[in-house]
Amino acid sequence: MNFSDELTKWYHVNKRALPWRDTTDAYIIWLSEIILQQTRVEQGMPYFYRFLEKYPDVKAFAAASEDEILKLWQGLGYYSRGRNMLKTATQVAELYKGDFPTKYEKLIKLKGIGEYTAAAIASFSSNEAKAVVDGNVYRVLARYFGINEPINSTKGKKLFQRLADEILNHDHAGLHNQAVMEFGAMLCRPKNPDCVKCPVNVGCYAHQYNKVAELPKKLKTVRVRDRYFNYFLITDGDGLWVNKRDDKDIWANMYDLPMIESASFLSAQEVMAIPATRELFGNNTVTIKSFPFKKHVLTHQRIHAQFIQIAIPSEIKLKQKYFYKSISELENLALPKIIFLFLNHFFNL
Repeated sequence: MNFSDELTKWYHVNKRALPWRDTTDAYIIWLSEIILQQTRVEQGMPYFYRFLEKYPDVKAFAAASEDEILKLWQGLGYYSRGRNMLKTATQVAELYKGDFPTKYEKLIKLKGIGEYTAAAIASFSSNEAKAVVDGNVYRVLARYFGINEPINSTKGKKLFQRLADEILNHDHAGLHNQAVMEFGAMLCRPKNPDCVKCPVNVGCYAHQYNKVAELPKKLKTVRVRDRYFNYFLITDGDGLWVNKRDDKDIWANMYDLPMIESASFLSAQEVMAIPATRELFGNNTVTIKSFPFKKHVLTHQRIHAQFIQIAIPSEIKLKQKYFYKSISELENLALPKIIFLFLNHFFNL
């Protein structure tokens, strides 16, 4: 039994109809690969269509502003990917006159394109013999070949890449890669894989030795940090004061509300009493209304956000560089999801 042949046969029968599989256009493939990294197909599909409609080619993408890209990306998370996409598009427009590269050697040099993405684009667009290794491929290989090395260890990454290279069908590299990835996504799932219907279960180590739930193995390296953001909703009913974040922290260059971060949970009254808040509002008398905390989980951080509505005299001048935006302008701002959801509910946008 040839592992690649069996998975390819399964793929022809069971593959999903996805728009980026009907093309060899490297730009469209790149667009889909970046959007779908760590995002389910169901969640990423609308974003793929919106981006492709607004930016039908890489030159159009390169001509966009960062604010426009981040606004369109809003809700996907991992906003650095959106920013890197703009840098990639700019490089392609400048270095290759808008002709998106299809060879691994050129792709790997572009900003925001790593080994996985370069191999995927190269194999899908030009059938270059490069093995793609993503989470689905790690899982399939670990279970079938019985590999206990953690997939996120240095040794493990090299081992899995070497094995993926060895089993690659060089004559049909793109088809092989699609088949293994789809097999991992649809049948050899993280939980409740359908081993009964698996075409290669006879040779599968994990199935034979009852190790399916144990593989693949992964080192626990993520340390989650809790952060407490106290946001001020300062509105006159027609607009509100907003802040543009810098590029040194999460949600870089996106928009949020005036905010003071605290080391732990504080009540709204405690927030208003701290020196940083008094400095922000000066000696103005303000009245407040607080809303329950919201939690937003990122890869390495848990954001606990408190929203405090502030009623202040109209002539107030805030002590920091916040600026006023009308409510109608909010739809054009790239906002973190937790801010967007709150404002959307508050203003009934």
